[in-house]
Amino acid sequence: MTMSMAASQARGKKSKDCIFALNSRAQEEAKVLGKDKVINGTLGSIMDENGDIVFLKTVEQEYLNLPRNEYVAYAPIAGLPEYLDAVVKECFGESKPDAFIEAVATAGGTGGIHHLVHNYTDPGDTVLTADWYWGAYNQICNDNHRYLKTYRLFDEQRQFNFASFKEETDAIAASQENVVLIFNTPGNNPTGFSLTDEDWDKVIEYVKELVKNGKNKVIIACDVAYIDYSGEKQTVRRFFKKFSHLPKEILAVVCYSLSKGFTMYGQRVGAMLGVSSEEEIAKEFKEVNSITSRATWSNICRPAMRTMANIVNDPAKLAAYEAERNEYCELIQERARIFAEEADQVGLPCLPYCGGFFLTIPTENSMDIVEALAKQHIYVVPLGHGVRVAACSITKAKMKGLATTIYNTMKELGSL
Repeated sequence: MTMSMAASQARGKKSKDCIFALNSRAQEEAKVLGKDKVINGTLGSIMDENGDIVFLKTVEQEYLNLPRNEYVAYAPIAGLPEYLDAVVKECFGESKPDAFIEAVATAGGTGGIHHLVHNYTDPGDTVLTADWYWGAYNQICNDNHRYLKTYRLFDEQRQFNFASFKEETDAIAASQENVVLIFNTPGNNPTGFSLTDEDWDKVIEYVKELVKNGKNKVIIACDVAYIDYSGEKQTVRRFFKKFSHLPKEILAVVCYSLSKGFTMYGQRVGAMLGVSSEEEIAKEFKEVNSITSRATWSNICRPAMRTMANIVNDPAKLAAYEAERNEYCELIQERARIFAEEADQVGLPCLPYCGGFFLTIPTENSMDIVEALAKQHIYVVPLGHGVRVAACSITKAKMKGLATTIYNTMKELGSL
């Protein structure tokens, strides 16, 4: 047996990121055949209609013209104060909860999920999310010695499966004090599904009843990485108002990211926002998560924070930014419509898409389908029970005919 130098809890860790591996294959093939011959629907990055990665011009101009000091100086551990104020303003829009709110800068939205798991569950505890989820949730839980459990996101009508959600939450609440519930909405990765206002009403009424037992505390976590590409800005944010006046035993945590909305993926900047009816709980949120930041990455990218704050706090820049972002939101949704309408015509099954970067085709034969498509120079991502297609990165021209090709490929493999 090969000797390990790692500590016992770290031994055996291995990971090969399927998404980035497939993206590399697609890029290498594009160099040989030309990018017009390859469809790359792997990464969650916006590509324009020329197939080039998008950097919103308003954001680019602001970022590249910062004072020298803003590029090289440290930022406060919790984040630049102006940035944190801007995050609260931009994240909640017109639907800021009537509550005490504190914000902490994080290394992308991922950093917020990490802190959430680390600081609001005990080792050995279970975290709950939907069965269609971003794979990093499981890695974060495992690396922190927690377990990820799932409920069935869809019922037979392909609507939010509240019954399954309640059943699994009840089971967790019976065995541990803190119940952490991760919702990736609006624009769920990988499906594009969003909870409705009515769905949120059911969830919140249920957890209000749950905490009346005096034994449980509930943390409602919202990963809103795709909120800016899930519909009209204020409409998709209305559910935040439902976090007003919650019982003190319920803490809402919103994990926000600059990666998608501000097209600064590689800058790794986000924030987590704690929402509570109790001022002391909100203050505790800021303190414990700031300390965890210090103990992991210390502080994050100052120029990206300054860029966002400058744009949000300048009405002219904000208007220009939102107009530009809205164009790409409409473009992605148009691409998704092209795919969904064609899928419906040919009979290709798809999960409900409301917004965001991705669509998903349910199947139990994802690996074979993905490899068969790769032979046709089409690169998409295999999931445990489906195939993910990135509407954010496939041009309208390439989207046309794609659903038919996937349908024919699945039919040939006997996967329909």
